Amino acid sequence: MSWDHQGARDGFVVPPMPTAPPPAPASPWRAVAVALLNLSGLGLGYAVVRRWGLMAVCWVATAILLLVALPADPDGVPGAAVVLYLAFLVLAAAHGAFVGLRARSALLPSALVAAALGVVLLAVPASGVVLYDGARDEATERMLLDRLDRADELVERSGKQGFATAEAGYRRALASYAALSEDHPDSRAARRVPDRLETYYETVGAPYARKDYCSAVPPLKYLRTVPRTVDEEQLGDLADWPDDRLATSLYECAAASLSGGNEGWTTQFDELLSTFPRSAQARKVEPAVRNAVDEAVRSVGGDDPCAAVQRLDGLDTQVRGLSGERAGVADALGKDADRASDSARSGAYACGVDQYKDKKFGDAVTTMNDFAKNNPHHKNRARAQKIAIAAEVAQTVPAAGKRLPTTASGGSIAVTVKNDSPDEITVLYTGPVTGSFNLKACGSCTSYSLGSTLGIGFKPCSSGKNYPQRTIHLPVGTTYFVHKSRSGTGKSPASDTAKLSPGYLYTECAYTTTGLGY
Repeated sequence: MSWDHQGARDGFVVPPMPTAPPPAPASPWRAVAVALLNLSGLGLGYAVVRRWGLMAVCWVATAILLLVALPADPDGVPGAAVVLYLAFLVLAAAHGAFVGLRARSALLPSALVAAALGVVLLAVPASGVVLYDGARDEATERMLLDRLDRADELVERSGKQGFATAEAGYRRALASYAALSEDHPDSRAARRVPDRLETYYETVGAPYARKDYCSAVPPLKYLRTVPRTVDEEQLGDLADWPDDRLATSLYECAAASLSGGNEGWTTQFDELLSTFPRSAQARKVEPAVRNAVDEAVRSVGGDDPCAAVQRLDGLDTQVRGLSGERAGVADALGKDADRASDSARSGAYACGVDQYKDKKFGDAVTTMNDFAKNNPHHKNRARAQKIAIAAEVAQTVPAAGKRLPTTASGGSIAVTVKNDSPDEITVLYTGPVTGSFNLKACGSCTSYSLGSTLGIGFKPCSSGKNYPQRTIHLPVGTTYFVHKSRSGTGKSPASDTAKLSPGYLYTECAYTTTGLGY
């Protein structure tokens, strides 16, 4: 037997030596194992088939997701990031299955064990999701607690301001409390809201606790609107918390204004009677008004009767404006108003006397004339008319107002007053006695020029005409006369001071002069 130089025997060919091992037979379990291991997000399937670079890519993708997701945010991971990462895992699993189908595994004893491990490792991303959800829930709780703290701080800051300035802050804080309770009822922050609402009410209503009742009215009225924002079931007893306090504040503020003579008390009493008609505070309104009228009536006899009369006039109008029907005090308030009106009318006499003594003669004239008109049967009516006359005389002759006139009349000295004037005149006089009367116009008389009255020998009422005249009898002493035109040309009153003595007959002559104008 012989060999050729190529190392082959006759009739037999030797095949060439292989350059690489033949591919492993297809293994579905290995493909499943690699795919499942890649779904863990750690690229462990690639580690099984020793594709380290691809495993590193999986780690980088997972690291990027962790950077985006952590720390946990109440809003969670952005949806786009989740979609991209899930798409990447699906791609890694599919590619891993393709690679693992024929790759040889050198890191695990069998594909079946690798598949089982892959299933177990799926708990890693599942646990991550659960842990992340817990972390996100905690982040949400912290966010809600922060929101609660901000609302608390807003209430605290607002409590240091006046209500008009603080109201907007109070409303924002209340809206936050309401949102926490309604939108996140099971959160820790929502469970703390009831305690915060108690603090809220106490802070808003703090002026009442300080007994600053007038300042307490607006915030307490605001608190009564809170049930429009927060459910009454959530508020509990707080829903009625402002009512009694507001009723007390309305009463106390109005009562203080009433006793001090200030404005605004009628509005507050009226609101109290309308809003809380059956309250204990509403029952105190009429006695307070009655006491105010009593005090004003007593003040008529005091140092400033005119102020007391003005006060009574005001009370008359104000009390009639109160709506006491719902509270059942309308009749009693009406009687208080009537008493204020009657006392004001009768008290005008004391006011007129005081004005006269204070030399306010013009005011005294008006006051006494009104008194006489409004009180036709009053015991002081006659003297009031005398005082009005004396005050009118004193407006022209101030010395006439030194003493308050009496109701005395008559005397032993005859004084005849003649009217040498084309105008009807009124003659007023005061002194030991006070009175007035009218004289008709002298039809044949004319006005004297101012120059003629200054001439020597000027004597009015001396022509023998039939002058309108009247004779009165006055006591000895000084009597002050004023003649004033009732119509016609005489614009300015004339005056005369007569010192009357026994044994004489006196004549007063009224005439009209014209100069530069009338």
